[in-house]
Amino acid sequence: MSQNDDATTFTANYTSPIHEPKHLKIICAGAGASGLLLAYKLQRSFDNFELVIYEKNEDISGTWLENTYPGCACDVPAHIYTYSFEPNPNWSSVYSGSREIRDYFLSFANKYGLDKYIKLQHQVSGAVWNDKTGQWDVDITNLENGSVIHDSCAIFISAVGVLNAWKWPTIPGLHDFKGPVLHTARWDPSVNLEGKHVGLIGNGSSGIQVLPAISPVVNKVTTFIRSSTWVSPTRGFEARMYPDEERQKYATDPEAHLAYRKTLETSINALFSIFIADSPAQKQISDAMKKAMQDKLQISDDLQKLVIPTWPVGCRRLTPGIGYLETLASDKVEVVFGEIAKITPAGCVSTTGQEHPIDVLICATGFDTSFKPRFPLIGLGGKNLLDAWASEAQSYLGIAVHDFPNYFMFVGPNSPSGNGPLIAPMEAQADYMLKMINRWQTENIHSFNPKNEAVQDFIAFKDEFMKATVWQHECKSWYKNNSTSGKVTALWPGSSLHYLEAIADPRYEDWDFKYRGNRFAFLGNGRSQVESDSTADWAYYLRNEDDGPYLSRMKQTKIVARSGTVASEARTSLQF
Repeated sequence: MSQNDDATTFTANYTSPIHEPKHLKIICAGAGASGLLLAYKLQRSFDNFELVIYEKNEDISGTWLENTYPGCACDVPAHIYTYSFEPNPNWSSVYSGSREIRDYFLSFANKYGLDKYIKLQHQVSGAVWNDKTGQWDVDITNLENGSVIHDSCAIFISAVGVLNAWKWPTIPGLHDFKGPVLHTARWDPSVNLEGKHVGLIGNGSSGIQVLPAISPVVNKVTTFIRSSTWVSPTRGFEARMYPDEERQKYATDPEAHLAYRKTLETSINALFSIFIADSPAQKQISDAMKKAMQDKLQISDDLQKLVIPTWPVGCRRLTPGIGYLETLASDKVEVVFGEIAKITPAGCVSTTGQEHPIDVLICATGFDTSFKPRFPLIGLGGKNLLDAWASEAQSYLGIAVHDFPNYFMFVGPNSPSGNGPLIAPMEAQADYMLKMINRWQTENIHSFNPKNEAVQDFIAFKDEFMKATVWQHECKSWYKNNSTSGKVTALWPGSSLHYLEAIADPRYEDWDFKYRGNRFAFLGNGRSQVESDSTADWAYYLRNEDDGPYLSRMKQTKIVARSGTVASEARTSLQF
């Protein structure tokens, strides 16, 4: 139920027109893909605002600055790993490397002058909601000198990402090893791998990329595989370099480039049916990927049984794995399956008791995927989100949290992180946030907070939906906070296209709004914004035909999606 902080107070501004925007201050943590997107969209649509993005690193672009290990690349085609409105015709290959992706985000920030909002080497270290002032009081640590800055804002946004807080494996003796110990998310390029015997822990996305990249220069790799995983190029997107003539075509013919991007995006969107357990699509892709892995793994049947999973395809994130299986089957690679019992100064000891001597140890062991913030985040009643999410991260539609007013997250719990293309849903999240922020700025709102019953209803729907998916099956996955059988906390209960429709319009009834005095104070001096602009058309609503927006959701969706412009036969051929 909406409420006033003081029902007797009347704070109308009789000198300003309706919806006069009050000053808006936003603090954002993180200048990766989502933080830069927020800055762009805010700058494009809003006036009378202040934005500060605190970024802990020495430069922008987040994960693409931090991850520089050999073979690091995006696991979806680069032409659709861009903002929907900012294509890049110059990608060198289908799966472009981390440096090239980072250059894209640097170029984006430079093109739109976003650097002015960003403070580098400044890390948010705490945030407390002050309900009296209706602001977040935020502490920021200057990482150059260790000093702490105090700042405040009306809206606080987390854009730090979920795959950001890397972690060492919890193996006894890890730091007793006498050789170099590397983590893929904190790569040290000064370590020379040439001619070395390298130990590699992990066969997730980064481990799958590292192995074929280092194989040509090392003497030997002993790879410690703790669980099986599906590895195969995504259907239809074999790795290749783009020839000069193709890149030139995309650079000079935007429509041809758009058509290619749409083909890629449509093909990935069409894959969603494989995530439904026991579906024909799931069976078809499982059979195809099993055969592809068997063909590439020219090794014993016993090892194939260890490497090829028995759980459904998609239970863990699909990984292209370019060259991984061929390298795994090569004479240069020794595969040790199972947990590592301990690490000694000379190498790794398997659970059989055998010690495997190595020169360098690489840990491709992932991230903390609990979604818990990296700092104390204190909301209403002194509630700390670190404690509230101790056992399970529960969000409202992946973007907000009950009892944490005026707070948003990009790619929070149960966002479509592995359902399909992610950039478009990230843009939809930004649009949703800004619609809510627009109301705060142009109405007499103190704060907005998602209702607990709305969050619980969403979680209940999500949990029931997940029972029919492969994500709920028994496999260890970061989708379930690195557990085997826990709740699916990372993924949206539906496709990426489903998510776009679900959050296209805020459900304001799911929110508690608190007002600064009279909720109608925003009506102001009885004049419209149009009347305050002497250059505007004061009869703008008169026209010769009805060209206004359609008012039913179904009609709007058909118009936006250009229904009728694609042959159904072409679409059917993309589906399993």
